[in-house]
Amino acid sequence: MRIFSWSTNLKVRLMGEALFNMLFWMYFPFITVYFSQKLGNEIAGILMMLPPVFSMASSLLGGALTDRFGRRPLMLIGTLVQMLMFALFAGSTSPWVDFVAFIGIGLGGALYRPASSAMVADSVPPDQLRQVFATFMTANNIGAVLGPALGAIFFFQYRQPLLWTCTLVMLVYLFAICFVVNETLPVTAIVDKTTSTIANVFKEQWKGYGVIFRDKVFLVYIFAGIFSLISIMQLDIYLPVYIIHQVPAQSLFAWNGASLTLSSTEIYGWLVGFNGLLFVLFILPVTKWFQHWKERNVFILSSLLSGIGTFMVGLNTNIWALFIVTVIFTFGEIVRSPVTQSFISRYAPEHARGQYMAADSLQNTVGKFLAPLTVFFSKWVPPIGIFSIILILSLISIILYFLLFRMYSENPSAMD
Repeated sequence: MRIFSWSTNLKVRLMGEALFNMLFWMYFPFITVYFSQKLGNEIAGILMMLPPVFSMASSLLGGALTDRFGRRPLMLIGTLVQMLMFALFAGSTSPWVDFVAFIGIGLGGALYRPASSAMVADSVPPDQLRQVFATFMTANNIGAVLGPALGAIFFFQYRQPLLWTCTLVMLVYLFAICFVVNETLPVTAIVDKTTSTIANVFKEQWKGYGVIFRDKVFLVYIFAGIFSLISIMQLDIYLPVYIIHQVPAQSLFAWNGASLTLSSTEIYGWLVGFNGLLFVLFILPVTKWFQHWKERNVFILSSLLSGIGTFMVGLNTNIWALFIVTVIFTFGEIVRSPVTQSFISRYAPEHARGQYMAADSLQNTVGKFLAPLTVFFSKWVPPIGIFSIILILSLISIILYFLLFRMYSENPSAMD
């Protein structure tokens, strides 16, 4: 499905989300380091566990409401909340206010994402979902190429201008959603909204989630994803702390007696940028290469590569060795990403697509809740111990994926 044949909704969102992600990757990789510097590793590790808790509730609520009130209203609300929180972050002089704003940005994003994913599923034929989701990931990761390298400079030296720029971008995108993007909620999912009180609405939606979470196959899928994502998320959680404190400044290139020497912070920025470059270059080809693979094998390969690759970060502090292991754990993330969204898009009933998208996002939010424990325990556990724990969690996810697809093969209608 070529981009020029996409609907206006998809094109506008592709451009808007790509632009925002350029700025996102200039600040997000350094958030843990920022709070560690301001508040200490222990407090930062605990605090970074809180945003996913709020985001989880917000995502579930957003998924429920997007099935009842439509995709576009929830996208508008989510974008508005993010814009206001960026403004608060930009004008703040307190790390505690910064943290509140950071939570608010996560809440806005959690409201936005289920509606956004559901809109893609509404607009794209099932056989083209992997390619479309892969295209969105490519656009979103273009910013991850230059963003971290620039953010290593701008976030710590020009944080306020950077955050005000994020505020302006969200304002422009808000107007684009308001005046250009159209609603895609399927007719079969439209219900009479005038006959229910607000209390009944929430009661009905939580009842719907109860049905989803009583599905044993779906629960195993969620737990497998959580254990797998913990290792993938360390690029933004423990790796910046480890690299900035354990990896020495060193030369990247040397020629004619001169050299390009990078500080520890700059090395981390380059690695995250390299991670984004790999995404941009390989997400579409890899999606095509693995399009005929069984989903079980893709999930298992992802967990294996991300777990081993992240573990190997702790074996050598040479910058070129770090680039090599970045290739390994990045490919673990690349092969997984499109399959996850297409998997749920195919199985979710049309009338509950937003709820399933939101429930699927629990992997991400719970993973983000647990992942910062590596920073918390790093005060007492040496780096190789932290990396070993990460590898063990990845192996647990592999076992759960084997169990998941065995259960599904025995009861293929479990998630229909």
